[in-house]
Amino acid sequence: MRLFSIPERNKEIGKQVKNYIDTLTKPVGSLGRLEELAILLSEMKNEKFPSVSKPGVLVFAADHGITEEGVSAYPQAVTEQMVLNFLNGGAAINVFSKQIGALLEIIDIGIASDVGHEKLVNKKIRYGTANFFREEAMTKEQAEAAIEAGYAEGIRMVNRGIQCLILGEMGIGNTSPSTAIVSVLSKKDVHSVVGKGTGISTEQLVHKGEVITQAIQQRKPKRCDPIDLLHKIGGLEIAGMAGAMLAAAEHRVPVLVDGFICSTAALIAKEIDSKVVDYLLVTHQSVEPGHTTALELLGKEPILDLGLRLGEGTGAAITFPIIQSATLMLKEMATFSSAGISDKNR
Repeated sequence: MRLFSIPERNKEIGKQVKNYIDTLTKPVGSLGRLEELAILLSEMKNEKFPSVSKPGVLVFAADHGITEEGVSAYPQAVTEQMVLNFLNGGAAINVFSKQIGALLEIIDIGIASDVGHEKLVNKKIRYGTANFFREEAMTKEQAEAAIEAGYAEGIRMVNRGIQCLILGEMGIGNTSPSTAIVSVLSKKDVHSVVGKGTGISTEQLVHKGEVITQAIQQRKPKRCDPIDLLHKIGGLEIAGMAGAMLAAAEHRVPVLVDGFICSTAALIAKEIDSKVVDYLLVTHQSVEPGHTTALELLGKEPILDLGLRLGEGTGAAITFPIIQSATLMLKEMATFSSAGISDKNR
C-alpha cells in the first residue's frame, strides 16, 4: 500500500484565530462549539479565514454476502434499487446535497449487479463481498484496490475545487461488517455494539449478533492490520470511504463524517495513518449502538444528535450549514473596534 503524506494541523494559526474570535462583537466564548469549529477549520486548512463551500459528496455503493445469513431487514437487491434512486435524484442525499449546493457523485465500488446509468461512476472491485460468515470477505489485493479507488475519487473531488468532503454509503447489510470491525478494534463483545440497522426485529438482532460473533471467531482478523480487517470481515464501500478520507486529509480538505458506517471507515483510515483524525469532523450521533464506541475510538464528539440512522451521508449534509456558519462568523462579523463598540475591558 502507498504511504500517505498528511500534514499537521497548523496550531499557530488556531491560536491567532482564537484571539481574533475574542475580538468579535459578542461575549467571549458565547458562540460555544461554533468557535471551536472555526478554530479547527483554520488549523486544518492553514487559513485564518477558511471556507467550506463548495462541498463535495461521494456516496460509495457495495453489496455484502453476509446478507445470506438473514442479518438485514431488506434483500440485497435494494442496494441497486436505491442507487438508481440516487442517480434519478429521488433520495434524501439528493435533497440535502441540492440544499447545500454540493457536487454529488455516486460510485459503484462493489454492487452485486451491473447498474446501467450514465451518471454512475464505475469503480467496481468485485460483485459484492463474499459472505464473511463462511469465508473471507475479499482478497487483500481487493481491499487495497478499494482503498485506492476511494483515494482516486477523493483526489478527483479535490481537483474539482471542493472545500470540504462529505462521505456516504449504500449497501444492504453493511452494519454487519461495521459492527464486526468496531467489535474487533474496541475489544468489546459483539452484542454490546450490534444494532438493528435498517430495522430488524429483536429476534433477528440476537441472530445477527451471533452470526457476527461466530464470523469473527472463524476469520480471526488481526486487530492492528486494517487490510486484514477489510480482507476478512470488511466491506468495499468502507474501504472506499477510508481511501477518500486519506486523499482529502492529504490536501487539507476537512472531512464531514456521517454515521456508523462512515465512522467505521474513519477507523480503518486511522489505522492506515493516524493523522487523518485531525481532518475529521463527526457530524452527528447515530442511533446504532456501535457508533458510540466508534466515536470513542476516534476521540470525537458529534455536532448533532437528531436520532438519525439513514446513512447515505445525509447527517453530514444536514450538519454542513452549521459548519459553514463557523466560517461565516469569522469572515463577516464585526470586531468591537471596527464597529465602534466598547467592550467590557474599556
